[in-house]
Amino acid sequence: MDRMIERIQENAVWRIEKYDAQGKLFEVSEFRGNLLLNEGINDIWNKVAGVAGTAFDNGNAYLGVGDSNTAAAASQTGLQAASNKLYKAMDGDYPTYGTSQQIVFRATFGSSDANWAWEEFTVANGDSDSDVNLNRKVQSQGTKEEGQTWVLTLTITLS
Repeated sequence: MDRMIERIQENAVWRIEKYDAQGKLFEVSEFRGNLLLNEGINDIWNKVAGVAGTAFDNGNAYLGVGDSNTAAAASQTGLQAASNKLYKAMDGDYPTYGTSQQIVFRATFGSSDANWAWEEFTVANGDSDSDVNLNRKVQSQGTKEEGQTWVLTLTITLS
């Protein structure tokens, strides 16, 4: 008996463009991977099945950063930082989706936003841990300082 096995591969690529106080790009950091959270996976299946809910669109999607390096676990429901965390709304025209089997989220953290060690990352359909968080990535990316602007981009590809 022939058995067909199908697998979905999720590929997440995070990118941070770091600009100094004068607006000059001084570093680009790119890192891969994340852990899909149970609440995010269940929300996706609800939407596939036609259950209404809050979309991950320009009016609702937020990228979050925090300073917790607590290991990612599927049962988590957002950023794990106690206080140093911020969910930032999408830049105009983001997310983009519908081509190349991917969705791209992007948010700009301005000079006074999230000035702490960037250790954890997520995308949510709202601006807090109580909204649905799709994923979580833990990886040290340096400390954002007052005056700097960092642009965070997440590209998720399914194949």
